[in-house]
Amino acid sequence: MIQATIYQNMSDKYTGFRIEGHAGFAEYGSDIVCAGVSALVVNAVNSIEAFAPDRCIQKIHQEKDVVSFEITSEPVSPEAELLLNSLVMGLRSIAEEYGTKYIRLKTKRKQEV
Repeated sequence: MIQATIYQNMSDKYTGFRIEGHAGFAEYGSDIVCAGVSALVVNAVNSIEAFAPDRCIQKIHQEKDVVSFEITSEPVSPEAELLLNSLVMGLRSIAEEYGTKYIRLKTKRKQEV
């Protein structure tokens, strides 16, 4: 199952995410749930880096099947906010379509320093 943790700041703006695991919907290479999540995540990260002024940190641990991404600058830019909202909408759509057996989403509020 894919575990998606979406980070929010105290102003309810998304600031990043951590995606881990595999959906297990189908065999490796044929898993449309994993492919959909991967496409959304890669597009969000690449788009934020290309179109938003925010500073961010990303980590990919292929052997552990983990991708983490966090915006480190404050406030979150309107561009990054839109792109993260789009990512969350897409992940929720996949979860609604295929169910919590394959993907689970949760939000986690990060304390502002």
